[in-house]
Amino acid sequence: MQQVKVWDLPLRLFHWLLVGAVIGALVTVKLGGNAMLWHGRFGLAVLVLLGFRLAWGVLGSTHARFHTFFPTPGRLLAYLRGSWQGLGHNPLGALSVFALIGLFGFQALSGLVASDDIAFSGPLIRAVPSDFSSLMSSWHRRTEEALYLLVGLHVLAIAVYRLRGDNLLGPMLHGRKSLAPGQAAEPARGGGWLALLLALGFAALVWWLASGSWIPAPAPAPSIPAF
Repeated sequence: MQQVKVWDLPLRLFHWLLVGAVIGALVTVKLGGNAMLWHGRFGLAVLVLLGFRLAWGVLGSTHARFHTFFPTPGRLLAYLRGSWQGLGHNPLGALSVFALIGLFGFQALSGLVASDDIAFSGPLIRAVPSDFSSLMSSWHRRTEEALYLLVGLHVLAIAVYRLRGDNLLGPMLHGRKSLAPGQAAEPARGGGWLALLLALGFAALVWWLASGSWIPAPAPAPSIPAF
């Protein structure tokens, strides 16, 4: 069968780094205590990676660009009818991708201003009112179960497609996809060095904004005169 390039290297690296960062964040939050410091670091890594993905969804190669796989009603209907043709994410897979990006993004953003009042405070907590921090802390905890559900459905879908003979993991490792005899498709194009530098620059900007290094340090407490 003919092999065609579908996923570029930056996209594949993003995918597996995101898997590692999410697993790290989930493990450390369960450990609690001093591990919460790493929970915050993993959460920041998730946000930076998502920043890169947002930029790469505009600047990347063919099948990495959001407009090529956005799940429009027409594409969803065609897929359900069995008439959809494509190399990248199918319309149902695209729904999963956008749902995961949205939920991971919300978890990471809310974590920036969250606090457990014991071992963790987000890097931007000093930039928001305490009521807003409390609200985001509550929602950060509440949406954790939704994250497990979406990730579980994502893994289940990969397993189901594998049983049907469609290996989704292989292309995300080596970047190539096999075409059925007679199936015509163009390989992924675009996403060169300039696009990569711009996407990395945007990710660096996200890190700077999310790290809170731009927030002025609090004024030192007044000293108590010695008598």
